[in-house]
Amino acid sequence: MPKTITPIRPKWKGTLTDRERFNNQMHYRPVDRCFNMEFGYWNENFREWPIFVAHGITNNAEADVFFNFDRIQGIHGRLWMHPTFPADVVEETEHNRIYMNPDGLLAEVPKDDHDTIPHYIKASIVTPDDWKRCKAERFRRDDPARKPDIEALKQQHPPGRDYPLGVVAGSMIGKIRDMLTFEGLAYACFDYPDMVEDMVETCCLLAEDFLDAVLPHFDFDFACGWEDICFKNGPIVSLDFFNDVVVPRYERIGRKLHAAGIDLWYTDCDGDVRPLLPGFLKAGINCMFPYEVNSCVHPAELLKEYGKDLRLMGGVDKLEMKKGKAAIKRYLESVAPLVARGGYIPFCDHRCPPDVDPDDYLYYLDLKESMFGMPA
Repeated sequence: MPKTITPIRPKWKGTLTDRERFNNQMHYRPVDRCFNMEFGYWNENFREWPIFVAHGITNNAEADVFFNFDRIQGIHGRLWMHPTFPADVVEETEHNRIYMNPDGLLAEVPKDDHDTIPHYIKASIVTPDDWKRCKAERFRRDDPARKPDIEALKQQHPPGRDYPLGVVAGSMIGKIRDMLTFEGLAYACFDYPDMVEDMVETCCLLAEDFLDAVLPHFDFDFACGWEDICFKNGPIVSLDFFNDVVVPRYERIGRKLHAAGIDLWYTDCDGDVRPLLPGFLKAGINCMFPYEVNSCVHPAELLKEYGKDLRLMGGVDKLEMKKGKAAIKRYLESVAPLVARGGYIPFCDHRCPPDVDPDDYLYYLDLKESMFGMPA
């Protein structure tokens, strides 16, 4: 039986459907109010925030219902490794656990399962021979498991839906970073450039196969992807590699999306994305998500530079949210002109961390509604 979640707050009042509102807001058309969403929370929040513990909220999907956010959904397929590597524990120490993760990395994580970036010890894919074996075993385009069940998806997302529906357009290089590690990808781009380009091409082909299978059957509102390839000092791959190898694959995918009438495409890329924006926009990726502020700039600066060619989702500085109600109010006031402008949906600029006071978080949700919802 599905778990029953009782919302703790009413849905924001509105005259448009969630789907109409999302599309209007992201295309600079009039809206009744701002689209109301958040990106989610760290795992610790579900164990430490009394409001979650008291109501049995254990994950982000439940939290979305609990806070009665506007609905947004996506359809995704097997665009990456299948089958994945067996996730087995290799060794345990007093405080840490070493395991093989699904991407074939030996990873060290804390036993208490608090959220942190794992310490990666060793990758299974290092040389072209490693990749050749892995590709033959785990990246087969003819794998039956890659074929989406169109009829089941149609039942989940009927034509008359009232919420925006996106299609996952894949990851051209971010997941490769996951498989090789940050350092491994940096070395491989110079030591084995042909291998890395073949990895990118393989990711592109798998995404194209999936899009060919689903695009004829759904009226999608947007496309989305995941390319976590930046940190506070910019991209982890060279701009030459990005523009010469990655962008042409985005362009291929972009042509399929545009042919299907999809003109909004966001990608999840943390860090300072500014050096990559010209390539993203050239290919058709015209929205950044969840747009981290501290490793980049205030969203107003970026939107001033790129105008209406660029959209942003996120961009509410989580470090300001930690400082309390006055700081939250100042920050929301600083993005209010962007909400009024359109092409921008404000929410915490990644998963909301547990050191944001839960009472301050509820204040933040209330303030967002009073500032960006419909007048009472």
